[in-house]
Amino acid sequence: MILDRFGVSGRVAIVTGAGLGIGRGIAIGLAEAGADVAVAARTQSDLEEVAQHIRSLGRRALVVPTDVTDAAACEHLVTRTVEELGRLDILVNNAGGAMPRAAMDTSEGFMARTFAFNVTAPLTLTKLAARHMVDSVGTGAVVNISSRSASMTQTMFVAYGAAKAALDRVTRNIAPELAPRVRVNAIDVGGVATRSLEIVLTDEALRRQFVDGTPMRRPGEPEDIACAVLYLASDASSWVTGKVFEIDGGTEAPSIQVPAPMLEPTRPDGAYD
Repeated sequence: MILDRFGVSGRVAIVTGAGLGIGRGIAIGLAEAGADVAVAARTQSDLEEVAQHIRSLGRRALVVPTDVTDAAACEHLVTRTVEELGRLDILVNNAGGAMPRAAMDTSEGFMARTFAFNVTAPLTLTKLAARHMVDSVGTGAVVNISSRSASMTQTMFVAYGAAKAALDRVTRNIAPELAPRVRVNAIDVGGVATRSLEIVLTDEALRRQFVDGTPMRRPGEPEDIACAVLYLASDASSWVTGKVFEIDGGTEAPSIQVPAPMLEPTRPDGAYD
């Protein structure tokens, strides 16, 4: 039956940023489809709640507090998962993000930290996971959670947009190197109803602007992204690698813009030399 290809029963997944929001939805979604899940994030209390939910579904859950920008912590996450859950089939690089910041206020340090979190960390985990996938199972799937900021022009997101564009490029470039044993794909996520969008969704005027700018007339839900992850992690997508999927409610332009300060002359009289 074709629906059997969407199942991940007996498989083991790692989901980073799994304590809240999209990561939580992905971890629970994979468990509902039959996977045992190692959940990773920096806040253990959030992870424990997700793990309890997964166990209530009859699946195994492993809590591994992890700072993904620490290479040693990434290695610990992967090796502990294989040691305790017996194998590794799926990696979801969901941890990432950056606050809006005006381009003129974006320092070298902020840019470097944004790239470390959103690009270097997923690459590090992908390399570690791919080795264990091939050694423990023979095959595997990696799904990188990226953003529509990678391909849309957005003020105040010069660092984040550049980093997610780089993550999409990493996805495309590494996929043929790891094929055919390990498939690597990405999802460019639009506006999803999580804590990061709360300031928009709790303000009626901003919410209306956001909804009006989204063809599907609603924000995404974590389960919308989990469904796409399940497809890319399962045998349903066994002929798919190196692709970036846009899951965004149909948007082709930002549904809401964060205004940026205008660049003004520093001379009091505004004169030019």
